[in-house]
Amino acid sequence: MALIWALTILGPICAALLLRALLRRGRRKRAAFALIVFSATYSLCVWGFLIEPKTLTVRHVEVVSAQWRGPPLRIGAISDTHIASPHMDVARLEKIVARMNAERPDIVLLLGDYVGGHGWAKERSTAENAQVMGGVAAFGALNAPLGKVAVIGNHDVWYGEEAIEQGLVAAGAKVARNTAVRIARPEGPFWVAGLADRQSWIEKPNVAKAMAAVTDEAPAIVISHYPDPWAQVPKSAALMVAGHSHCGQVNLPVVGRPVSASPGARRWPCGLYRDGTRQLYVTGGIGVSILPVRFGAPPEIVLITLKSEASLAPASPSQ
Repeated sequence: MALIWALTILGPICAALLLRALLRRGRRKRAAFALIVFSATYSLCVWGFLIEPKTLTVRHVEVVSAQWRGPPLRIGAISDTHIASPHMDVARLEKIVARMNAERPDIVLLLGDYVGGHGWAKERSTAENAQVMGGVAAFGALNAPLGKVAVIGNHDVWYGEEAIEQGLVAAGAKVARNTAVRIARPEGPFWVAGLADRQSWIEKPNVAKAMAAVTDEAPAIVISHYPDPWAQVPKSAALMVAGHSHCGQVNLPVVGRPVSASPGARRWPCGLYRDGTRQLYVTGGIGVSILPVRFGAPPEIVLITLKSEASLAPASPSQ
């Protein structure tokens, strides 16, 4: 980040010196062209590296499912916080948690990559480890009557997934690794089936194993860090929710998303997808990875209102 701020300050100085040299030589057209190119490039870089990554979009999505039963469910989804990476510290994450609480979700799904960077915990400084675990602890302030269910992401695996899992449990989250959590809602129970991460040393994602833990006819929601397993999710699931993609992190006009985090992230980068009655929502998440930039892919938290098809049927006329 220090390098980015240095370039932000030095960029206009260098441009001014170049323009001065061109004008002294009488090259006014070249000077005007250089000024236009520099201004456009500089503005886009400032936006992508310094402004957009610090914004927050609260995205509201409605999903109507043939498999869902009972009244609508308000699902809060938070993914890819990447604490201890550029643009993300504990103070900002605490504000994001407060913003999610203001939306009053019934349940919150935590979709992995809580950790920024790629190093093991033992390779990091004491201060950085304290920030990582402080970020995980911040989820303890999430307030949802039906609780919070989490999965582990690839960055968490690289940091030490057992330590992150312990931190999530201490924050009051139930961590699902190829298993399902039964949620006892007064209006009717449902399940949240969570998948292991593809990078996990403990076990790989197994949709069949997670769905086998659903032991009754109550509807199920599948959560995964990666969107890639959606191809294996059965039609019986009401919805799958995933992250990991960062919505490409950079989404350029005409060019699109030059980089994808996985084959599934390339195919389903962000938003709501349907395949018959099967549905997937991929959130672009909040943080950054590799480069401290977001462009055309603003950080987001998501409120998904999951409804049954029956709830949309016209009421019978009164007799």
